[in-house]
Amino acid sequence: MTIPEMLSQSGILTVLGLGVVFAFLIILILFMNLVAFFVKKTGLDKDKDSDSSVSPAAVPAGQDQSVVAAIAAAIKEKQKQ
Repeated sequence: MTIPEMLSQSGILTVLGLGVVFAFLIILILFMNLVAFFVKKTGLDKDKDSDSSVSPAAVPAGQDQSVVAAIAAAIKEKQKQ
C-alpha cells in the first residue's frame, strides 16, 4: 500500500467519523427539542404546588423590631473586639 493510498483511506475514515458524530449530535438535538415540546404541551413544566406562589405571611412589627435590635447588638459586639 502506497502513501497516497493510505492518506486517501485516512481522509475517508476521518470524514466518515466526523459525519457519524455530527449525525448523532443532530439526532440528539432533535430528540431534546421533541422532549421539550412534549413537556410544554403536557404541562409538566408548571409547578403544581400552590404554596410557593403565595407570598409568606407578614411578620408582626414587634418581632421585626426585636430582630433588628438583636442584629444591631451583634454588630456592636463584633466592633468592640
